[in-house]
This record gives sequence, structure tokens and C-alpha cells, in this order.
Amino acid sequence: MEQRVSMVTLGVTDLERSRTFYERLGWRGQTVQRTVFYQAGGLIVVLWGREDLAADAGVRGASSGGPVGGVALAHNVRCRSEVDEVVNAAESAGGEVTSRPAETFYGGYAGYFRDPDGHVWEVAWNPGFSMREDGSITLPDFASEA
Repeated sequence: MEQRVSMVTLGVTDLERSRTFYERLGWRGQTVQRTVFYQAGGLIVVLWGREDLAADAGVRGASSGGPVGGVALAHNVRCRSEVDEVVNAAESAGGEVTSRPAETFYGGYAGYFRDPDGHVWEVAWNPGFSMREDGSITLPDFASEA
């Protein structure tokens, strides 16, 4: 298996509500057969009904969700002030801010919000990660920094 992720599918309880939330954040997607696809840099983010996703994956009891499903999505930004802008936009769009932006242990600045289905997003400015023009980030060689 190659070391990469191609798509992230978020199981949602109300597809229209979730589509509207992401559109309020400025995302533009394509709705196809009860799913919404977003090009997100080099990844694709998909919104799909939680019960449909659970059935497709053969997972029982996944439709109820929970406070955190063991995954946090991250959206890195180019500058510190952009963290506040994105977190505020998420709150205005109907998201729940779970951690207001603050200085981080790694010398950056970050905050968290949950979308209407409880998916946790970190919005971070990390001066240790270089960001390309297209928004993709490069994992630094941590061994050479030690």
C-alpha cells in the first residue's frame, strides 16, 4: 500500500445541512447520487449519509456517531491570523468551536471546531511546515531538526 490518502469520507446525518455548512465556508462541491464531493487540494472530501456509509462499510451501530470518532481533520493555513478567520467563519456557518485559537506547544497557533455532524477540524498555523501555493504541506524531516 502506498503511503497516501486519496479521499476522506465524512458520514453525515443530514446531507443538505452539511452541504450548506461547507458552502458557507466557501467550499464548492458536486452532488452525485446522494453524496457531495469536494476537491480539497490533493485530496477529495466526500459527504455521505452516515447510515449509507455504515452499510457500505459493513459496520453496525456506526450511524449514531459520538463526540469524536477518533479522527480529527486538519486545515493548515499560511499565517497566524488566518486561524482566527477560519474558526470564526466555521462558527458563523453553524459549526461549534470546541477550542478557541491559542498558541501551541510546537510554536504555532491553532483552534478546533466541529461541523454539524460532530467531525472535528483543527485549523492550524505551523511555522515548521512549509506550504505550497496549492495549499499542500510538506512533512519536514524531523530527524534533521533534532
